[in-house]
Amino acid sequence: MPDLGVNIDHVATLRQARLGLVPDPVYAAYLCEKAGANSIVAHLREDRRHIQDKDILLLRQKIKTRLNLEMSIAPSIVSIACKIKPYQATLVPEHRRELTTEGGLDVAANFKKISTAIGKLEKAGILVSLFIDPDKKQIDASKKIGAGIIELHTGRYSEAKGNKEKERFFNEIKQAVNYAGGIGLSVNAGHGLDYANVRRIAGINGIRELNIGYSIICKAIYVGLFKAVEEMRRLAR
Repeated sequence: MPDLGVNIDHVATLRQARLGLVPDPVYAAYLCEKAGANSIVAHLREDRRHIQDKDILLLRQKIKTRLNLEMSIAPSIVSIACKIKPYQATLVPEHRRELTTEGGLDVAANFKKISTAIGKLEKAGILVSLFIDPDKKQIDASKKIGAGIIELHTGRYSEAKGNKEKERFFNEIKQAVNYAGGIGLSVNAGHGLDYANVRRIAGINGIRELNIGYSIICKAIYVGLFKAVEEMRRLAR
């Protein structure tokens, strides 16, 4: 039965559309916790398109569960994380023109830069997770670099069009979870998961936490944030 981490980025997306004060991602985090979220996820992007520095600082001060800061390995972002000290930092690839994170971190090809970022974050007392594709090469590289936690990118499963394709990507994730767990890594998963496709992923033995945001915030427009989180928590169980 995996934990549920709720990503609140798109609460800030709506706020930034008018550069106003509402909706407030910190209050949204409070509601998510009340509804049963086990952690709060926020991505401090280099272009600050949604979450702002002040949001991360306030989230660190206010939330009662765990703050999982999604972030690139850019030195300026690593420096901010080391000052604020979230419970966990999840390192993700980041491109300015992308609408959302397009794939997993290439740990094997960026070993030295990622290793440097991990060293600084761990020295600050922050747990580090690597957001990677469900690929043996990347899992092995994550283990070699010293990461204790990985988050498997579920985007291809979530976006699959037909049953055959969806089954192939589901099995890819399941095999990756089993392999990573077998070499001592703690495994999380997320990206593109929604109310229709989450149950199969939640049922994979060995996944510690599911991190979900966009579909929850979309659902909240119709039913409210508390009910949207509560329903996702029920499906994850």
